[in-house]
Amino acid sequence: MGAITRDRIASCYPLIKPYIRRTPLIRVDSTDFDLASFPLHLKLELYQHSGSFKARGAFLNLLTRQVPKVGVAAASGGNHGAAVAYAAMKLGIPATIFVPEVSSPAKIERIRSYGADLVVTGKSYAEALEACVHWIEESGALSVHAFDQEETLLGQGSVGLELEEDSPDVDTVLVAVGGGGLIGGIAAWFSGRVNVIGVEPETAPTLAKALAAGRPVDAEAGGIAADSLAPRRVGELMFPLARDYVKQVVLVKDQAIKETQQALWNILRVVAEPGASAAMAALVSERYQPRPEERVAVILSGSNTVAVDFNR
Repeated sequence: MGAITRDRIASCYPLIKPYIRRTPLIRVDSTDFDLASFPLHLKLELYQHSGSFKARGAFLNLLTRQVPKVGVAAASGGNHGAAVAYAAMKLGIPATIFVPEVSSPAKIERIRSYGADLVVTGKSYAEALEACVHWIEESGALSVHAFDQEETLLGQGSVGLELEEDSPDVDTVLVAVGGGGLIGGIAAWFSGRVNVIGVEPETAPTLAKALAAGRPVDAEAGGIAADSLAPRRVGELMFPLARDYVKQVVLVKDQAIKETQQALWNILRVVAEPGASAAMAALVSERYQPRPEERVAVILSGSNTVAVDFNR
C-alpha cells in the first residue's frame, strides 16, 4: 500500500476523468450571506454523478482493483452507497449496499434506482458496516470502504486538484468531515500549501476527538447530518494526513447547519443536504471568520436530500 500523495492523486485522475463530472467552481458574494466581504468560491460537488463527491473514489476503486464475479459490497450512510451503486451500474458490476436506518429516503431511493441490492440494517453507520463485513466474509465480494481505503482517498483528492486548477490563488478550503475521505484526499493534494479547515457537527466530532487524542478514537455519532457525517471514528489512513495538513477543526451546531441549508436554497437555489451544508455553516455561523481579503473556498459535497423540505 502506498502513500496518499499529490503525485499519486494526479496520476489517478486521468483514470476516473472519463467517468466523473468536472463540477463547477462559482464565485459568490459573501455579503449575500450577511458576512463581511471576502473572496468566496463554492465547489459544487453536489452536481457530481450520484449526487456527491463520492463517485470519484468509487470509480477509482472499481477501475483499479480486481473485482470478483460476485461483485462489490459497501456500507454507507447513503452517499457512498449511491456512488458505488452508480459506478457498478456503469461498469456492469454487481453491487450490494448496506445502509443504516437513519439513511435519508432520498439516498435509499437513489441506491435502488441504480439497480444495486440494498440492505437497510442497524441504527448507525457502524452497525451497517458490521453487517457489510459479515456479508463480505460469506460471499467473497470486494469491499469498497467509504473512507478508509487508499483508492477512495486518492479519488476524493481529485476535488483538490480541480479546485486548484480553477482557483490557483485560494488561501483556505473548508471541508465537512465524516470519516475523513474527502478532507484526507484534499489535504494530501494541497500538502500544507493552503489552509485546510475541517468542519464537523458538535454532535459528531470524530476528527476533533482524534486530533485531541493523537489517534482515531470513538466519538458521538448523531445529529442532523448523521447519515453522512457521523461514523464512529475517522479512518486510520486519513489520520496522518489530517494531523500533518489540516490546520484546524471547527465545530458547528445542528441549528447552524439547518439554517445554512435553508440559506443556500434561498440565496442560490442550491439544494444541499445537511452534511454538505456543514462546511458553509462554519462561515454563516461565524465559527470560522476569514481575514479581510482571505480567499476562501467551500466544498458543497452532496445534494441527496428532499427538496420540498425547504418549503415547509
